[in-house]
Amino acid sequence: MSASPRTVSVTQSVPVHTKAAAPTTAELLDFVRRAAADTELIASLPLDPEGRTWVRLEGPGGSEAWLIAWPPGTGTGWHDHAESVGAFATASGELKENSLAVRLPSSGWKTLELAEDVDRERRIGPGRGRAFGRHHVHEVLNESTTEHAISVHAYHPPLPLLRRFSRTGAVLRLEQVERPEDWQ
Repeated sequence: MSASPRTVSVTQSVPVHTKAAAPTTAELLDFVRRAAADTELIASLPLDPEGRTWVRLEGPGGSEAWLIAWPPGTGTGWHDHAESVGAFATASGELKENSLAVRLPSSGWKTLELAEDVDRERRIGPGRGRAFGRHHVHEVLNESTTEHAISVHAYHPPLPLLRRFSRTGAVLRLEQVERPEDWQ
């Protein structure tokens, strides 16, 4: 996550039942949906017209979770979550997710040419969410020109890194590797 000029970095907790075992993608999806339905939590997130804001949440089973506000026209750019599984749900507005139906090598490359028919698109409106496995490559966008979108995201294990990519046509290029200290 790239920091906006006005980043909120407080910790809040959403009540969950902590388990000793790592949470499944289904449990992460259940958590983000419940958190996205918590109107008091959603209302507590400050909105900035110029950049994304976020609040870190306590996720289930030691997972990392975030409540994120997306101003109109903002997005993440192409990225993955390394070895983490995850889920996200939209609380308000609509998010568009572009993803790749391909598993990328975990290391040893800078540029890849993608095969045809690997692109996927989803629109995720209020109350809807999705889970994903390891090595999931996507970008998330708020394409609205007038409204913020708000979403909840959870990852397990907590994100060890994010790989950021640029894309031109079928060519995907590794641009940057971010570690937790870069976005916290």
